[in-house]
Amino acid sequence: MNKNWYAVYTKSKCECKVSALLTKKKIENYCPLNKINNDGNEKSTLNPLFPSFVFVYITPEQFEYIKQLNDIINFVYWLGRPVQLKGIEIESIQEFVAVYNNVYIEKSDVSLNKMVRVVTKQPMISTDEDVIVMNRTIIKLTLPTLGFTLCARTSYENVEVSEEEYRIPQMVS
Repeated sequence: MNKNWYAVYTKSKCECKVSALLTKKKIENYCPLNKINNDGNEKSTLNPLFPSFVFVYITPEQFEYIKQLNDIINFVYWLGRPVQLKGIEIESIQEFVAVYNNVYIEKSDVSLNKMVRVVTKQPMISTDEDVIVMNRTIIKLTLPTLGFTLCARTSYENVEVSEEEYRIPQMVS
């Protein structure tokens, strides 16, 4: 009984409903929510980070059961097989959305053999009459299995570039 993480397509705007249904049926799942801070408004909203995606932790024997649940369209397939995500990708998504708000997604290359990585775009520093100007920094989390990169803006003071490897295998700057 070998469980793995898989991505399933849901009907539009049904991600949270599907996640609640899976939880009720005692099926481990994850629907990443993005905290969006509206400009000029102290309130923030939570929206699904991946439109029409929910991640499930199941055995291959449970595929047919999952496909029969309400509001689930199918599994996400790549090269004729359901996409199997690495546990570190799910953990990295969880950490990323816990730390950053207003996360946005970019498409990237799909590679089932690469590991997840964090890319830090260093700010440009220029001096003009002894004034240092720092641009904002964009933190990126590449998810090669899904073909997406999560991006978030943060200030330079919040970025610590480390040469040591943490839980995320590769730090690129």
